[in-house]
Amino acid sequence: MKYARLTKEQFEEMHQEFINFLASQSITADEWQEIKSSKPEVAEQELDVFSDLVWEAVLNKVEYLEHFSPNQVFLFQITAATINLIAIKIENEAIDLRTKEGYNWLQGNLLDESVNIYTSTKAISDDRNKDIFALIQQGANITKGELYGYFEKVVN
Repeated sequence: MKYARLTKEQFEEMHQEFINFLASQSITADEWQEIKSSKPEVAEQELDVFSDLVWEAVLNKVEYLEHFSPNQVFLFQITAATINLIAIKIENEAIDLRTKEGYNWLQGNLLDESVNIYTSTKAISDDRNKDIFALIQQGANITKGELYGYFEKVVN
């Protein structure tokens, strides 16, 4: 398995797509039930293959990621060749950027001496999607990039 197996909830959400996946392999509903009961390891492999296909499709479309922690925000822009990072670090333990209040404080205090903004660029490895997946596994969320765009203007 290249990525991670989808959760039960994700499989339920993608029920029709999974049926289509099985159908593409000429596996009927009855045959699927038989595979699950008589060859659970084969069923597990099918779930893994489907999960990887879904992840691959999602990761191919990712352009922006965000990761918030209490005192840091990591904003990623993924291009064909690079991962661009804008990192915001707050040197104030009283501020939690994951809360509305903390985020509002940041918006109003960008020039405060406790706010540090860094940028970095790193080349994408041979496996772009694996790089993106690693960031997601560490807690990053896929976004449309509005926050990245805002802070890109601030730092440039």
